[in-house]
Amino acid sequence: MTTVLVHGVPEDLHIWDELRAELRDRDTIALGLPGFGDQPLPAGFAPTKDSYADWLAGELARIPQPIDLVGHDWGGILALRVVMTRPELVRSFVTDAVGFIHPEFVWHALAKIWQTPGAGEKYMTDLAAAPLVQRTAQLRSFGVSASYARHMAEANPVRDRCILELYRSSTTIHIDWSASCRPTPPGLFVVGDKDPFAAPEKSTALATELGLPTKLLANTGHFWPSQSPGPAAAILRSFWATL
Repeated sequence: MTTVLVHGVPEDLHIWDELRAELRDRDTIALGLPGFGDQPLPAGFAPTKDSYADWLAGELARIPQPIDLVGHDWGGILALRVVMTRPELVRSFVTDAVGFIHPEFVWHALAKIWQTPGAGEKYMTDLAAAPLVQRTAQLRSFGVSASYARHMAEANPVRDRCILELYRSSTTIHIDWSASCRPTPPGLFVVGDKDPFAAPEKSTALATELGLPTKLLANTGHFWPSQSPGPAAAILRSFWATL
């Protein structure tokens, strides 16, 4: 049994370090999205939503079955996309992202900045120019652990470009990746009860419509793998025990 973990934006695979430590008895693999962290951006790879979804499906196809897939943020979006198009690749899945398939989905304010040519580039330039201690403190205020916040705050122009292109390929994701079918592998929706990006009340209702059981992480924001690894591990173990 292999647990495959997929990070989001603007993270890298080390967002999972603390959670993996809680799951030492399981075989875990943390995948790094191309262009994020120290993962190179392959020549000819366009960092769009469809390219990343195809990449994830390809990675899963190379990992021995059975696979329990866990995705956070964009990793959660990609996980849900894969299980709705290639359900044979996983035994189960966990996601914290379902809102994007709602017909009235609207991106959050920061995503809209990234999607706007000029404004997105300015945001990235201004952020990179801010002192590292300031960037780290901002992430800490979102609940990111001290050890990972310092790492995550490091400037990375390749990652920044990938973020802009990814979000600009996703302005109509609710149309392009609409819920034309329901996920068939057993799934679970997990979200922090204080997540400012996920709209927990609305997203849990949508997850229920999709037939997914839901779990709220108490006193937890968006970056739950880093902020609440112990409670998250307990929720995952409880879910896997039902399979």
